[in-house]
Amino acid sequence: MGGVTAASAAPIVLVLGDEELLATRAVAETVAAARAADPDVDVREYQAGQLSVGEIDEMLSPSLFGGRRVLVLRSGQDARKDLVAALLAYAKHPDPDVQLIVQHLGAAKGKAFADGLKAAGAHIMPAAKLKGHRDRVAFVRDEFRRAGGRCTDDAAEALIAAVGNDLRELAAACAQLIADTDGRIGADTVARYYRGRVEVSGFTVADATMVGDLPGALEALRWALHVGVDPVPIADALADGIRTVARVASAGRGSPYQLASSLGMPPWKVERAQRQARGWTPEGLVQAMQAAAECNAAVKGGSDDRAYALERAVFSVAAARRDGSR
Repeated sequence: MGGVTAASAAPIVLVLGDEELLATRAVAETVAAARAADPDVDVREYQAGQLSVGEIDEMLSPSLFGGRRVLVLRSGQDARKDLVAALLAYAKHPDPDVQLIVQHLGAAKGKAFADGLKAAGAHIMPAAKLKGHRDRVAFVRDEFRRAGGRCTDDAAEALIAAVGNDLRELAAACAQLIADTDGRIGADTVARYYRGRVEVSGFTVADATMVGDLPGALEALRWALHVGVDPVPIADALADGIRTVARVASAGRGSPYQLASSLGMPPWKVERAQRQARGWTPEGLVQAMQAAAECNAAVKGGSDDRAYALERAVFSVAAARRDGSR
């Protein structure tokens, strides 16, 4: 954990990025390192948008009683201009007995503050959302390493297929697997552990298909089949996804809460379908329904290759979305 050690000695730490888990963890680890170095350290947290210059001057001024202080400034992007100016002036000559930790989303809002802290030599701890699949695989592998375990790329891929892309859920799944095994995780371990989580795997395939993420849908499908999910619930999930989007799209505009009662669905399902409906046309949805019906017939009618029938359906639905939006 070299980054934490470096951060523990830095007078100014900038936690930069919009992935809540990584940002929360970076702040917590920096504070923990400061406490390890000095158990009596005074730690205080503030919301940047609610602070005045007078308050920050008081917090940063030398203490009458001495001792180390850690000041955590949450939501740095919300700091007002006068506060930013005062903090950037302070950053040029920081107090060696004070550690200032600024958490900042890293987007356009408040960019001058983040750039100024970087220019002043702040220690940067990245906490941006993970963009690609490879980054999530690396995250999972690192989670096991942090806990003293080991996992293969195959195992990380299988876990992502079973659990999804949310980092908090992935971190919790890693912790659970470490607790329940000897810490050496292969794809077979994940397959045993997650076999039967049909609702996750089937709907993961359907969700990726409905938003046009063909690589993600095929990957989720292959892993779902690899970990032993029965093809029938996957075919059902795909058909249900198409039907739901068609019903919500034809219901017209409205808030999820307004439409939920008339459609007989929970608001979260309406909201998800509204999101997925972007990019679909009525003609495309009709094509997709036909593809899902053929898939259902093949899968439930004892087709020789049910995996192929599912894969063909995913391709056909993705094509219906693409063709219909031209």
